Amino acid sequence: MTKGRIKDIANILKLGHIEFRTTDLKRAREFYVDLIGLHETARDDDRVYLRCSEDRQHHTFVLRQAETAGLGHIGFRVSSEEDLDRMKARFEELGLPVRWAGNEMLGQGRTLRVRDPLGFTIDYYATIDSVPWLVQHYHLHKGASPTRIDHVNVLTPDAQKGYDWYTQELGFGCAEYTESEPPEPRIWASWLFRKATVHDIAVMTGQGPAAHHVGFSLPEPLAIIRACDMLAGAGYADSLERGPARHGISNALFVYVRDPDGNRFELYTGDYLTGDTSAEPIRWSLNNPVRQTFWGAPPPRRWFEESMAVESFDGATNQPTEPPLLPPVPNYVLD
Repeated sequence: MTKGRIKDIANILKLGHIEFRTTDLKRAREFYVDLIGLHETARDDDRVYLRCSEDRQHHTFVLRQAETAGLGHIGFRVSSEEDLDRMKARFEELGLPVRWAGNEMLGQGRTLRVRDPLGFTIDYYATIDSVPWLVQHYHLHKGASPTRIDHVNVLTPDAQKGYDWYTQELGFGCAEYTESEPPEPRIWASWLFRKATVHDIAVMTGQGPAAHHVGFSLPEPLAIIRACDMLAGAGYADSLERGPARHGISNALFVYVRDPDGNRFELYTGDYLTGDTSAEPIRWSLNNPVRQTFWGAPPPRRWFEESMAVESFDGATNQPTEPPLLPPVPNYVLD
């Protein structure tokens, strides 16, 4: 696999936050705070700002009241205000819709908002309010007690284009990827990182732009089982969509969950450190089912066929989707 040239636009530090739309803000807040165990930092009329126990920034997960569920936007943190200016100039050069987002988000500094080439609304920012570190505030830990927001997984018709955008334009490393077989090998999905773990964002082939899930890291393997027990005990057994099991890609233990709006998230632990964006990534054949599931039951069909709508750049509608360029993934699924 040949890595593309990285352009020095900005130093992206990590995935900053994810915004989920919810049709019932009170219900969603109770689910994510009281059951999953996220910590509330602040709220306003339309949003609840949440974080995990290791987070030192104002928010890493945001719930916003909306008429329909889905993904609002994705946020990445960069190292300096100058990065934002360089990114704005480059995005304008590329003809991408871009604007300063103003003070829309509590606790967040100057924010550059762009609709990227894949159709997703992305916020970039350098400054955000600091908050108390809760790792040793064990008396405040409850529910599944996620330690950090780990990644977001998105669907796009052309995953090769997504790989090229993140590696060549934005300087992401690739930890692992899946590829179709000759005579025309093409990337079907890639796991891309800036922080020193397997991914900040995964870009998969599918009807898109759409969002598949956001991943929260848990402290250790037994936390996955405790989370399943708590969700089932609270009446959410049917919301446990896939797992517990272990991925081939990333090596992580996981369970996928649907929240009361149907938005999907993953509870995730046990992946590995990366750190070197120039390292050769691990290749998986698209025909190898171990990449999905090292052990455990194969995914249900809906795990592949259902996704979250993505809000348009102006916030007025959902982004229209297009079919994938590659054929569907081989059918290693449960009916």
